[in-house]
Amino acid sequence: MSDLNYHHLRYFWAVAHDGNLTRTAERLNLSQSAVSVQIKQLEAQLGHALFERRGRQLILTEAGRIALDHADTIFASGRELLGTLQEKGRSRQAIRIGALATLSRNFQMEFLRPILDRPDVEIILRSGTSADLLTALEGLNLDVVLINQPPARDAVTPFVSHRLSEQPVSLVGTPDRLNGTRDLRELLASQPVILPTHDTGVRIGFDAWTERLGLRPQIAAEVDDMAMMRLLARDGVGLAVLPPIVVQDELVSGRLVEAGRLPDIAETFFAVTITRRFPNPILADLLKDRAI
Repeated sequence: MSDLNYHHLRYFWAVAHDGNLTRTAERLNLSQSAVSVQIKQLEAQLGHALFERRGRQLILTEAGRIALDHADTIFASGRELLGTLQEKGRSRQAIRIGALATLSRNFQMEFLRPILDRPDVEIILRSGTSADLLTALEGLNLDVVLINQPPARDAVTPFVSHRLSEQPVSLVGTPDRLNGTRDLRELLASQPVILPTHDTGVRIGFDAWTERLGLRPQIAAEVDDMAMMRLLARDGVGLAVLPPIVVQDELVSGRLVEAGRLPDIAETFFAVTITRRFPNPILADLLKDRAI
């Protein structure tokens, strides 16, 4: 087999992502026939059809999906090469960080603190869902993802999870809600609670603990966002089950009070990276002496 023609692959890759030959041709300022010929030549070289036409849509065949996976990797590596080598010698470097949208802002600030005052570093911070952030990480659009549950790792998705911190979880509320009481059982029996959603490790641990104690707390709210839990606790809606780091400013000011730590329940934070030939050198500064 002759060497792969990367021009043909580039046209295929563009059409596969656009899903429309006309749109791709217009974007590339080429005729539809020119783009179509390039793809047909690639199909002839590979020996497989890459698209099937359904009405006006082009749908990837099984061979097309395989080719697209390889094309994504090839062109992402090209972007990585340019980004790495062109940055060399520049006085300012960028670090691209993705953070789970519901993750504690205070924890994010603690993670970033080593580089916040560095004039040679530009921080690009994006938030989103776990799936979206990990996809961006695989596509080399992010350098690291901050998350509270480690992703699965296999030969196809070689994620590396750095366990950064394990924060104890407490029962926290306004002074009026606590009314001078620190007895966790008494508070849970008499006060409504603000809980994380069922799919979190903290909620699973809390439900198991209260079950062992024979308690049935009144649930004021179930929330998947730490920032919203913080606001609800500040407004006195109920007692919140969360790591004190989330409300550290309110605890210092006295607006909220920590009733006590919940036994054997913790929130774990991870920094997720992938194996790269040219890792961002700033990552080493962020991860140094941080893993537990």
